Amino acid sequence: MLTPRRIEIFKAIVDEYIRTAEPVGSKTLQTKYKLPYSSATIRNDMQVLEEMGYLEKTHTSSGRIPSTLGYKFYCENLLKNSSVDKRMEVAIKNAFEMTNLNINEAVEQSCRILSEMTNMTTGAIGPDSSAQCLEHLRLFPIDERNAVVVMITNTGHTETKNFRFDADVPVKDLESCTDILNQHLKGVPITELAVRMEDLRPELAAVVQRHDLLFAAFVQAFVRFASENVYFSGKDRMLYQPEFEDITKLKELMTMLDDSSVWRNIGTDKRALVTTAKGAELTWFNDVAIVRSTFRVNDSETGQLMVVGPSRMNYDQVVGMLGYVAQMIEKMYRKAGGG
Repeated sequence: MLTPRRIEIFKAIVDEYIRTAEPVGSKTLQTKYKLPYSSATIRNDMQVLEEMGYLEKTHTSSGRIPSTLGYKFYCENLLKNSSVDKRMEVAIKNAFEMTNLNINEAVEQSCRILSEMTNMTTGAIGPDSSAQCLEHLRLFPIDERNAVVVMITNTGHTETKNFRFDADVPVKDLESCTDILNQHLKGVPITELAVRMEDLRPELAAVVQRHDLLFAAFVQAFVRFASENVYFSGKDRMLYQPEFEDITKLKELMTMLDDSSVWRNIGTDKRALVTTAKGAELTWFNDVAIVRSTFRVNDSETGQLMVVGPSRMNYDQVVGMLGYVAQMIEKMYRKAGGG
């Protein structure tokens, strides 16, 4: 059974392995963690914890490492407050407040910040657009070659895209094109917008001087809006984790990162999930741990931030940082009128 002493020993093993990536033996626990038990007692309890499935013994050392079941127990029962270090909190906050980003850029920057601070791969899944319809388009000219389009859906979700043209486009063309699209595309599902644009090509050609540039820009914007919005940053950081020195494991992970359907379906098996007090969800695949935090766009739409790394990660730090960044993204959505 899991006695308080065995839980104390188990937690020390997990904490030490997270820090060092080296199997943990009884002598380390005695000297470094000042555990007031004999080596024989600690070894006996480690053996029991192994038999219970919480620890594993490696082939190259007499020490133990946590198993997937052990990590699950650790995250369910032994995580601390998962607060964010003040220096990291200030750095994250400044990164958001000192730059003028649209929402997509903010999510991508969030992934880069998290990847740098955790030294792991990070990802984001944007809101699913498949059930949304276009409500309204607004186009804001910046100069003759640049404009910003704002797409508003029937759910209140706002998506912003930057247009950069290869030639000058008159403001009148921008206005005429937007009027035609709003007239014909309101209520059209997001996933059908690009296809419906082809039907409007003759009308655009008759009214809009630079219809070719605007047609291409809107089709590209609609395709990007409708596609699965899965983004990753820091994939190369896995190369420096000792768990992925095995090239076969690394290839499997890289294949997994490139398959967006994998990330859309993570979490469907509730038996494999751990939900922390902070609301983060954790899942394990072999030597890979995935920590996810949800950010809300509006009453009906959500996205997700993820940290993907070895099972031997600092869960307290990762859960705290992930939750804080998700909150910052939600604030940006509210400021942009997304919810």
